[in-house]
Amino acid sequence: MAHPSTYRPKTGSIPTRPGVYRFRDKDHRVVYVGKAKNLRARLSSYFQDITNLHPRTATMVTTSASVEWTVVATEVEALQLEYSWIKEYDPRFNVKYRDDKSYPWLAVTLNEEYPRVMVGRGAKKKGVKYFGPYSHAWAIRETVDLLLRVFPMRSCSNGVFKRSSQIGRPCLLGYIDKCAAPCVDRIDADEHRRIAEDFCDFLGGKTDAFVRRVQQEMYAASERQDYEKAARLRDDLGALNKALEKQAVVFGDGTDADVIALAEDPLEVAVQIFHVRSGRIRGQRGWVADRVEDSDTAALVGDFLLQLYAGEEADAIPKEILVPALPEDASTYEELLSETRGSRVSIRVPQRGDKKSLQETVAQNAAQSLALHKTRRASDLTTRNQALEEIQQALELPSVPLRMECYDISNLQGTEVVASMVVFEDGLARKSEYRRFVIKGVDGQNDVASMHEVITRRFKRLLDERIEHPDLASGEIDAEQDTGPMLIDPETGRPKKFAYVPGLVVVDGGPPQVAAAQRALDELGIDDIPVCGLAKRLEEVWLPGQADPVILPRSSEGLYLLQRVRDEAHRFAITHHRSRRSKTMVESMLDDVPGLGEVRRKTLIKHFGSLKKLRSATVEEIAEVPGIGTRTATAIANAVAQKQAERPGRRQTVNTATGEIEES
Repeated sequence: MAHPSTYRPKTGSIPTRPGVYRFRDKDHRVVYVGKAKNLRARLSSYFQDITNLHPRTATMVTTSASVEWTVVATEVEALQLEYSWIKEYDPRFNVKYRDDKSYPWLAVTLNEEYPRVMVGRGAKKKGVKYFGPYSHAWAIRETVDLLLRVFPMRSCSNGVFKRSSQIGRPCLLGYIDKCAAPCVDRIDADEHRRIAEDFCDFLGGKTDAFVRRVQQEMYAASERQDYEKAARLRDDLGALNKALEKQAVVFGDGTDADVIALAEDPLEVAVQIFHVRSGRIRGQRGWVADRVEDSDTAALVGDFLLQLYAGEEADAIPKEILVPALPEDASTYEELLSETRGSRVSIRVPQRGDKKSLQETVAQNAAQSLALHKTRRASDLTTRNQALEEIQQALELPSVPLRMECYDISNLQGTEVVASMVVFEDGLARKSEYRRFVIKGVDGQNDVASMHEVITRRFKRLLDERIEHPDLASGEIDAEQDTGPMLIDPETGRPKKFAYVPGLVVVDGGPPQVAAAQRALDELGIDDIPVCGLAKRLEEVWLPGQADPVILPRSSEGLYLLQRVRDEAHRFAITHHRSRRSKTMVESMLDDVPGLGEVRRKTLIKHFGSLKKLRSATVEEIAEVPGIGTRTATAIANAVAQKQAERPGRRQTVNTATGEIEES
C-alpha cells in the first residue's frame, strides 16, 4: 500500500474551481470518483494525517497510488461528469446501490410497428414505455388482464404474432375480444397504435377522461336501446374501476412525486422509493448498499439521486422528489434534473400532511428491507461459518468462538445504571439466555467500573455453580465445542443460568472497557476466556494490552457478526433501562401520596406496568388494585396529574364527577 504523501500533489497546483477527481491504484485502475465545489479544499482533506481519517477513507487513500482531476464550468457539469465516470469505471470505493430483489416492469413496445404490452425485468430499452416497477409480477398481469378488454392491444410474442399472420387466424385473445387482432388485419397499424397510446395514457394517470368517455358511450348506447353494447361498456367501466382500485390514492392533489427514505447502520444502507403518479402509487423499489465512506444521510441521498436519475429519460423524472434530508448541493441536483426533464423539478423534505405520512411509511419499508437483508445474511450457514472463522483468525483465538457473549452498559447521567448480556451461538441470537443486571456497586456515570462489576458477577456465578456441582464441573473444557461442561438444574432439568463458558467475551467499548473486563477475569483466576471490545465510532476491535486495534475489512463477515452482537447488546440494555426508568418515575410520583406504603406502591407498579398506563387510568381503575381504595386512588390520580402539570404546556386534573383524568 502507498502512503498518501508519496503521491500528494502540491497544494498550489490544485485549482479552486468545481471539478471531478479520480483516485487510481498502482495498476492505474480507478478506485474512487468524487466531485467538489472547490477541488483544492476537497482533495486536501484526503491528505491529512491518516489517523484522523475514517478507516474506510484511510483504506481508499492507501490503496490509491495517484490522483487526477478535471475542472468543469459549473456544479451541474460536475454532477454529470461524476455520474459518467462512475458508470464507466465502476470504482470499488464508491457507494453502489443494488436492487434487493428483481422488480418487474410493465412495458409497452412503442418502438415496434404493432406495439405490444408485456411484463419484463432488468435493464430498460430505448423506445419502450415503462410503468412501475411493481412488487409482484402477478399484480401486473391481473391489471393488464382487466385493461385489455377496454384497450384490446397486442400482448402476444413476436413468434405468435407472425404465426397468426401466416395462417390467417388470430390467437385465443383475439376470439375473446381481448386483442383487436392486428395480425389478421382486423384493424390497421395506426388504429392499433392509438389503442396502445390510450393504454399508456391511462396507466400514466390520465384516468378520468377515459372513465367519463366510457360512461357517456354506455348511456348513449342505452338510449339507442343497443343494450348489448351498453352491457359490454358497463363491464368495461367495471374493469377500469377495478384496475383503479388496485392503485391506492395517497395524494389528493394528483401530485407526481417519488418518495424516498433510508434505513442506515454503520456498514450498510437500505433505500426504498415509492413512485407516485397522479396521486396514486404506481410502483415501489428498494436497494441495499455497502457504506464506503462515513457519509451522513444528506450525502447518501445525493449519491442515490445521482445514480437513480442520471441518464434516465425525461418522463422517468417526476415534478417532485421527497427525501429524508436535503443533499448539500440540492439546488445543483434540481438544476440537473430540471434540464433532463425539461421542466422544474423540486427536491424537498416533507414537513407535514399526507406527504410526511407517506414518507414515514416508506421509511418503515426501508427499515424492514434492511432487517430482512440482515436476517437473510445471518441465516446463511456458510456465511456464519465464514464470519466465525474470520473472527478466530483476526483475534488469533485457539478455536472458533461458537458461543459469544456481549455486554453493554446503559445509564442516564449516572442514574439507573444497568447492564445487558446477550448470547450468540453459531452466529445466531440465543434470546433465552439473555440476562439483565442492575449495577449496584458503582456511583455515578462510570462505564468502566460498571463493566468490571457485571463481568465479575457473571463469571463468579459460573465459578459458584461449578463448586456446587463438582461432579459436572470437573470435566475438561472441550476445545472443539468451546462450551465447557453444562450444569443442569436438578429441579427443572434445564441448563442453569450461567452454565456455559463462552468462546469469546465482547464488550461494547474501547480499551478502558476491555481492560476492565480482562481485569475482572484475572481477579477471578479465569485465564482461558478471550476478551475483545468493539468501539462504535470507527468499528475497531480492541484486545487487552494491545496499543493498536485490529482493523477488520469493511466487507468482512466477521466484522458484520461482531457488529450485530454489539448492536443487540445495546438494544437489550436500552430496553431494560427504559423499563426501569419508567418504574422509577412512577415510584417518585407516588412517594408523597399519604397512606401509600412500599408494598402497595410495588403492587400498583406491577399492576399497571408503566407510567403511561397509570396516567391513562381512571380513579375507578386504580381503585381496583388490591389494597387500594377510592380515597387512595383519588390521591394517586391527583399526584400523577400534578406531576404531569409540571411539564410545560400541559395540565391535568381529576374530574370528581366522572373520576377521569382530564388534560388541558
